Amino acid sequence: QVQLVESGGGLVQPGGSLRLSCAASGFTFSNAVMSWYRQTPGKERESVASINVFNGRANYADSVKGRFTISKDNAKNTVYLQMNNLKPEDTGVYYCNANIVVFRNVYWGQGTQVTVSS
Repeated sequence: QVQLVESGGGLVQPGGSLRLSCAASGFTFSNAVMSWYRQTPGKERESVASINVFNGRANYADSVKGRFTISKDNAKNTVYLQMNNLKPEDTGVYYCNANIVVFRNVYWGQGTQVTVSS
């Protein structure tokens, strides 16, 4: 059974930092492209960062480049999203996503709320 368990969300002031974690189980971690998506009211869910677990290549949305860093720990089957210099527009529910490309399977975590407000 595939599980993606997110943690690390919360309330932070503008300019602050948070680190999200996503612990994965039930599939071969190295086969996945792991991503973080966020959803805000009235908007479609958007990808903010992704990483190919096999080769470590990462991609970022333009809105978060230079502020967010996605990383992975293969030993722990965990992906992280370090978010620095947070802005109010970063507020939303952040979802972990696993795309097992070879099997065309996509899985989602339950989401974690991030609120950036003074």
